[in-house]
Amino acid sequence: MRRDGNPEFIEALARGLDVLRCFQPGRPAMTLSEVAAATELARPTARRILITLEQLGYVRSADGTFSLTPRVLELGMAYIGSVNLWELARPHLRELVSQTGESCSIAQLDGSDIVYVARVAVPKLVALAVTIGTRFPALPTSLGKVLLAALSPGELDRVLAEPSRSGVPQRWTPERDEIDAALRDVRARGWAATDQQLALGIRSVAAPIRDGEGKVVAAVNVNAHAAETTMETLVDHHLPLLLRAASAISADWDAWHARPLETVAT
Repeated sequence: MRRDGNPEFIEALARGLDVLRCFQPGRPAMTLSEVAAATELARPTARRILITLEQLGYVRSADGTFSLTPRVLELGMAYIGSVNLWELARPHLRELVSQTGESCSIAQLDGSDIVYVARVAVPKLVALAVTIGTRFPALPTSLGKVLLAALSPGELDRVLAEPSRSGVPQRWTPERDEIDAALRDVRARGWAATDQQLALGIRSVAAPIRDGEGKVVAAVNVNAHAAETTMETLVDHHLPLLLRAASAISADWDAWHARPLETVAT
């Protein structure tokens, strides 16, 4: 059964992606029955997909369970490489880290979640581990607030209707009027802050990264531990540095995408 009625839709490919996505934080290894239940696929179908993914090197099996292999990272890195965001942002993130002494990250929106696509970390004891590819609910994060605030009303309605696929429970569960008020503040200020809304001990401030037409394509933040960094320090000291970094990354993004492409005569 095609999901959207499009005759060009390849259901087998969609099912394969469903299987890859069903491996979530907290369940890195799953039995065939668990995969079938998580994807709502028949066991024989789930088994054929897992065997195919295993032969392609994306899944391994051991002791009756299946788990992803590091080769899955190639899929995400292909995206990061295609937009060149990491290479553009790396020097700016490193400078921001040296100026603030805090970890800094860039994320983009995927449904109702944010996904980290670049990060320079400072070793600190934090409640949640973050690496490239980490997914969190967008609403309780400063990065997510910046990205959600840039959506049109229709896009925002659609995104908020989607359930999070992060597996991370939200401490902040506001009503819609509170969400709208918070996002209006972000639009008015041009930046967002959160204080332990995602997890205890985590506070951050974020700013948008824009393309040459002013569209928000990502967000960058400074992340701090509440026991070490006050909100006043985040806003008064770190935020001006963050805004300069966001502006520099935006300029590099625009220059990269506006560059003339070479043609090779054949």
